[in-house]
Amino acid sequence: MGNWASYGRVDADGTVWVKTAAGERTVGSWQAGTPEEGLAHFVRRYEDLLTEVVLLETRLNSGAADAGHTLATAKKLRGGLDEAHVVGDLDGLAVRLDALIVLAQEKSAAAKVARDAARAESVMRKTSLVEEAEKLSAESTSWKATGDRLKEIVDEWKTIRGVDKKTDGELWKRFSVARDSFTRRRGGHFATLDSQRKQAQSAKDDLVAEAEALSESTDWKATADRLKELMEAWKLAPRASKEAEQKLWERFRAAQDVFFNRRKQVFSERDAEQKAALGRRQELLAKAEALDVDADPKAAQAALRDILGQWHDTGRVPRESMAGLDRRIRAVEDRVREAMDAAWRRTEPSANPLLVQMRDQVAEAQARLERAQAAGDAKRIKEAEQALASKKKFLELAESAS
Repeated sequence: MGNWASYGRVDADGTVWVKTAAGERTVGSWQAGTPEEGLAHFVRRYEDLLTEVVLLETRLNSGAADAGHTLATAKKLRGGLDEAHVVGDLDGLAVRLDALIVLAQEKSAAAKVARDAARAESVMRKTSLVEEAEKLSAESTSWKATGDRLKEIVDEWKTIRGVDKKTDGELWKRFSVARDSFTRRRGGHFATLDSQRKQAQSAKDDLVAEAEALSESTDWKATADRLKELMEAWKLAPRASKEAEQKLWERFRAAQDVFFNRRKQVFSERDAEQKAALGRRQELLAKAEALDVDADPKAAQAALRDILGQWHDTGRVPRESMAGLDRRIRAVEDRVREAMDAAWRRTEPSANPLLVQMRDQVAEAQARLERAQAAGDAKRIKEAEQALASKKKFLELAESAS
């Protein structure tokens, strides 16, 4: 800590100062321990900030980060340095952030150039597909080959990314017009040959297209219900020509198999994870229920706190087991709480070590909240606020009971 002391100090009244090239400024107050502990607390907060900057640098240099996001984050961190409640080399950190901002700007500009070039290339590719579709629609009489080619164009179209919504919509409209025009010409040509089979094929084509579009869905229930409806519609539809019927059926069935196999795999993995989580919670519950609460309530409370910390990290368990596990762990909490209450009643309030411990926990919860606020992490802030409110409530109850 000696090195860090050159960047800050703690007054006798607990005021914490940070030293910068522009002079000293206050960053907070420390009343929970020695000046060295107070300085260490604010140094740790600086180290958290430094770690965030190093992570931004590393991810940007490795190409793993989005330059625009990095730029926004770096600017936010840089703008907050003058008011940061930390003790450390703020001048050096400002230099690093300035350099990071410049680098992020350069990479962001380069990324924009690349995106613009890719967008232009994508527009050109889709325009070429549209022009080909329009030419085929107007001239071709190779009904099957042209129909297959238009389907290939749709598949290729789906792989082309980066076109702005307006341009994409205009190009797609032209393609749709060309495709519909070709379909009408082809339908008129074959209408006199086999209108019923053609209608059946068109209807089943739509069913296949929708089934294939749904095959990669992760909306498991709604998609499964819709695929069942499509199957019923398939059964009610007239039969197409033998060759078309077989091919359409193979595509339709394959799309269903893709979806249901994916769903089965996801559900199997989820069940395995929940079973593993159940096993871990059962082990933790066994440890909790084996605690000798009456012999040493304080030790039992500490052990239970550690168990509960692991409990919430185990993940989700099967729904049918959740209520029973929660009921049993709450029973252990109640036993520990009752034992602690009894211990409090046997101890003078001024000498009650449990009250001292709870006050320390409130102070630590407050410190975690401050760290979360300094990091700007909304999720951690919310969790820290809830934890602080809970610990304050228990402390108030304990003090009033004593």
